[in-house]
Amino acid sequence: MSTAVARAAELTDELAAAMARGQSLFAANCAICHGATGDGVTTIYPPLAKSDWLAANRSAAIRAIVAGLGEEITVNGRVFRGQMPAIILDDAQVADVLTYVVNSWDNTGGRVTADNVAAVRATAGFKTFEALKTAADFRPLPTAPEGFALRELVRLPDFAVRLASDGKGGKFYILGRDGGVWRFEPVSGNLKQIIWPQDYVGLKSDDLKTLGFVCDDTGRLWITVNQRVVAKPVVLNECGIYRTTGFDAEGDPIAPQPWMQTSYPWGIGPYNHGVSDIRFGRDGLLYVSSGSRTDAGETGVFSHLGKMGEVDITGAMWRLDPKSAAPKIEIIARGIRNAFSFNWDGAGNLFTVSNGPDAHAPEEMDHIVPPKPGEAPRHHGFPYQMGDAPAAHRWYEHTMVPPPPPNPDYVLPVLNLGPAGIMDGKPTSTFNAHTSPTGLTWLGADWPASVRNGFLVARIGSFLAGPAEGEEHGFDVLHLRLERRDDGRWTARTTSVLAPLGRPVDVHIAGPGKLYVLEYTRQTELRSRVGWLPGRILELTVKP
Repeated sequence: MSTAVARAAELTDELAAAMARGQSLFAANCAICHGATGDGVTTIYPPLAKSDWLAANRSAAIRAIVAGLGEEITVNGRVFRGQMPAIILDDAQVADVLTYVVNSWDNTGGRVTADNVAAVRATAGFKTFEALKTAADFRPLPTAPEGFALRELVRLPDFAVRLASDGKGGKFYILGRDGGVWRFEPVSGNLKQIIWPQDYVGLKSDDLKTLGFVCDDTGRLWITVNQRVVAKPVVLNECGIYRTTGFDAEGDPIAPQPWMQTSYPWGIGPYNHGVSDIRFGRDGLLYVSSGSRTDAGETGVFSHLGKMGEVDITGAMWRLDPKSAAPKIEIIARGIRNAFSFNWDGAGNLFTVSNGPDAHAPEEMDHIVPPKPGEAPRHHGFPYQMGDAPAAHRWYEHTMVPPPPPNPDYVLPVLNLGPAGIMDGKPTSTFNAHTSPTGLTWLGADWPASVRNGFLVARIGSFLAGPAEGEEHGFDVLHLRLERRDDGRWTARTTSVLAPLGRPVDVHIAGPGKLYVLEYTRQTELRSRVGWLPGRILELTVKP
């Protein structure tokens, strides 16, 4: 037998063995979506059989397995816009499963090797299989608070930032950070994407961030949108509010179109927090948080980003008339760095929770009192004061803070009396540094005595490799029971309710006695520095 013939026989045996291994892996990891015969599901999961996309995009197919696939693709003349997560297979296993696929169902054939996979993986978010595997681990559920039961509800295909529903316990909606919206049905377990980034009418940029989300009493969704638009003389954050304009055959809201839009110079460096939380008040008006474009009011160094500090509509709270065809922004509070969430207590008092600066200063909870006609909005201190102490007192160590205006009269934040969420064992205004409070919700008189008439606040945890004292705080949900002192200052008795969590970003009342906690990612601490993959939703219910 010639050397060439022997080599061909070896390759045939090798290919057959790879396909046998790949068939088993396909059945375990892929068939549930793409079907046992590779036919897929029309408009949802693309076919692998006779796939022109596979034939033309071998490296992209590898990348889809090792890093996930979120963009729109066209397969055999049909457009698919689904979401595929990374699959937890090592390089040799990815090679085998793809070898099986490309040699089945009238595909073009060939051999995919572990070296092919390793080369593609090295250019993806997780450079090695070991890094992906570590990041992919979901941590065990924390202990539920007394009187509650906790369960994992659904694992998500993409990073999500908000939840919205009618609050009656049925289906609800999940907002992704990049514009995607999913519907989830707790009873059936069905998760379906209903809105894609391409659905937003009139976008000027692919750099899209969606951070706020609410469902009105008609079932329409309102979404805050930020897009980075390269313009002259400065790059802009074109921001505003989109709302859905129709419903599909299953009754889900679709077709988001702009309702209100404005812009300001993009933040200096990484500090463009943008417009985020959006909620309807008891007065029927729409309230919106607009974060800062600086870390601490500093001026920029790049002309194309704008060298000014904050502008009129940033670091503030807005109010708008949802019935208006041409809504105007009313500023109802200033000096709030980045109120990622806000909500009202049972008496109608409005509170925000705000992310602090990179310096080692506390995160704030602020009481917002909208101004009466003719009054100026109250100022809550940013960037001149964080917590109780002015920057001039060196509590807030940031050399770029500009001098404060003369005779400032700042509203002091809520004073946290502990025992949870305080700094150095002392009362704090309001939470540990670098803990990034996120979702805020009020539990009224119909909840168990241990939590009723109090707020729950999620804390996503630090993003900084900062001081050890602040590094591992957060990653939890706290309960706050607020009281007002005779001098008007608000205080909070704070306890830990649920920890540790995978960077919780929202807490949502889904119905009577039922809460959903949205985890942004899977890691429950910062110290390990493992990579991130999308998180999950936990359900916390009152025991009968």
